[in-house]
Amino acid sequence: MRFADVIVDISAHALDRSFQYRVPEELTGSCDVGTLVSVPFGKRTVTGYIVGFSDTPKIEEGKIRPLARVDNEATSEESRLTGLAVWIRDRYGSTFLQALHTVLPKKTKMKVRQQKRVTLAVSADEAWRAAAVCRVKKQKARERLLGALSEEETLPWEVVTQKLNVTPSVVRALAQKGLVRIESEDAYRTPKLPEAFSHKGITLNAEQEKIVRAICSSWEEEPAGRYLIRGVTGSGKTEVYIELIAFAVEHGQQAIVLIPEIALTYQTLMRFYHRFGDRVSIIHSKMSAGERSDQFERARRGEIDVMIGPRSALFTPFEHLGMIVIDEEHEESYRSGQAPRYQAREVAFRRGEMEKAKVVLGSATPSLEASYAAERGLLKEFRLTQRAGGSVLPGVEVVDLRREKGVSDRTMIGRRLREAIQETLSRHEQAMLFLNRRGVASFVTCRTCGDVLKCPHCDVALTLHGRDRLVCHYCGYQTSLPDTCPSCGSPFLRTFKAGTEQIEREVRQLFPSAAVLRMDKDTTSGKDGQLEILSKFASHEADILIGTQMIVKGHDFPDVTLMGILAADLSLNVPDFRAAERTFQLLTQAAGRAGRAEKPGRVLIQTYQPDHYAIQCAARQDYDSFYRREMHYRMLSGYPPAGGLLQVHLSCTDKEQLEAAAAHLRGLLDRILSNVTTAVVLGPSDEAVGKIADVYHMAIYLKCPDRRVLRVSKDRMERYIGANEGFRTVDIQFDAD
Repeated sequence: MRFADVIVDISAHALDRSFQYRVPEELTGSCDVGTLVSVPFGKRTVTGYIVGFSDTPKIEEGKIRPLARVDNEATSEESRLTGLAVWIRDRYGSTFLQALHTVLPKKTKMKVRQQKRVTLAVSADEAWRAAAVCRVKKQKARERLLGALSEEETLPWEVVTQKLNVTPSVVRALAQKGLVRIESEDAYRTPKLPEAFSHKGITLNAEQEKIVRAICSSWEEEPAGRYLIRGVTGSGKTEVYIELIAFAVEHGQQAIVLIPEIALTYQTLMRFYHRFGDRVSIIHSKMSAGERSDQFERARRGEIDVMIGPRSALFTPFEHLGMIVIDEEHEESYRSGQAPRYQAREVAFRRGEMEKAKVVLGSATPSLEASYAAERGLLKEFRLTQRAGGSVLPGVEVVDLRREKGVSDRTMIGRRLREAIQETLSRHEQAMLFLNRRGVASFVTCRTCGDVLKCPHCDVALTLHGRDRLVCHYCGYQTSLPDTCPSCGSPFLRTFKAGTEQIEREVRQLFPSAAVLRMDKDTTSGKDGQLEILSKFASHEADILIGTQMIVKGHDFPDVTLMGILAADLSLNVPDFRAAERTFQLLTQAAGRAGRAEKPGRVLIQTYQPDHYAIQCAARQDYDSFYRREMHYRMLSGYPPAGGLLQVHLSCTDKEQLEAAAAHLRGLLDRILSNVTTAVVLGPSDEAVGKIADVYHMAIYLKCPDRRVLRVSKDRMERYIGANEGFRTVDIQFDAD
């Protein structure tokens, strides 16, 4: 007798476990892990997912009910994806249903869009004779339609009803007489790309060719190989991806290309469309639910070979997946912010392992996790050291705002940058101004010495709350805003918080004759908002583009010769142990936008901390030096990738209940780790934003060099939470590393 462990599709915390069902003999051959089934549950029949099998009953065998039926429409790929969901649930902590709905988005019945057409059902001569009869009877609409069809034979429904002005009732009347046929077929809602961006094929240089040959030559020997391509900005990583994917497609395989949502540029997409035509598709957050559903259905049917998109594209139901590419793999958007809080890079490795597919990571500034893995031989690393097409890296100048005239609380564009913008405009070239604003937390800096007020226990910037309270969001340390700088005694302390609207107003005042565009969350809220702005800038309808990090990812504008980076310190001083890494990555990416064609580029970095190693290394485009310095810090402090970190996020509408739940979890951790001397527990303390929409948020941080200790702790906490009623009103999520 065989038994199936089934997760029922009911969102209730008490039901977040498997239930055992008997597998009838007639269904034995059609069941596998991940199979969608219908099962009796109480007095009703519900949908469920098989997550495992056993030969031993968990309860009295006579009480185990049989599976009702199997969903025969579920493909083997969906079964493998369900197996991936089980791994995600165990790795990151969530309910089974949350993991399943992440990997297999809940199917909703979308109204299928129909493409209708009218086709002639008789010969052209018969149509002319019928049209002549209609002319005599003064049936002008019928005559028009028959006359048009005698020449074209088939016409789209929109042409018939709009251009020919023939009503549907007239078409149906002719169909009843057997003169025409009304035909229809499912039409996929495929997003259209503009003509403003084009792409010409290029010949790979020697470095690119070497990478392609190396990976393709090991295609059979390393079916689940893992690779890292580290290339300077503009080195042609996308062209390498395309050649590798083309090789996979030639061998009957399919590919997924992950690109951060913010870097999902239409220039990049056009390169894939140019090579693979209608066998490539995309998904992104601005698409309608119907469009996304259609693209996944095309993949399921084998009608496309390449899917491009952000994190969610990783779960495209390809039957013969051969390659997963993660471009800009260092981007934090690859980590889910909702349960399960998975990291796309890790999930891609797992899916590649399960389906014998290669995983290729690419970045000019790889995450420390990727470089650390390559250093230990877990990834094979390749490097691209030259820009493709012969262009050279731009010259970078670090502007010390402590000594720069013209920068105050009312302006953020210093004298050097103003002069550079004016020179660029006089040459009829374009400039980009990047406000390095990551997050919304205010921090306090000294205008005289440039020091930032930091937590004495965590070495992260203190966040200003209200007018005079400084708080550390890692350990909960609090202090009052001092009257003078603790380092130099200067009374000139400044709260640093700025926005792109302020910059836009200032630029328009300084350069009234220049055409200015702003690109941020507000200006790109529409479905095609980002595309419209980029299209205008690419067409040279604007001289200056101002924006947040979305303007520095993946864009390639040949006339941009100046990149101005405003306030490089903003991301450097957020309360996050990865602040220096993200600052280095952002500045390096931003600098790479200038001088990507024949014209030389120039980059100006405005900063109050010109001597910080992240800024100095970014100015030199020196990744190796930054990696060594930052890894030394991570090893000393025990942060990933040198050590393990588990964050426990708690939220509740009742602050007292939240604090009580957090205190109980902290007590449990203290008991679990009482004999683990290498483990450190921090908190509970308020999150960076402690209250959102009347919901309070707290966090507990657990550090340990042995990640197995963290996983055991997570599992113990989950069991403890499930067994105690007091946690029912508290939402708890786990975030690994």
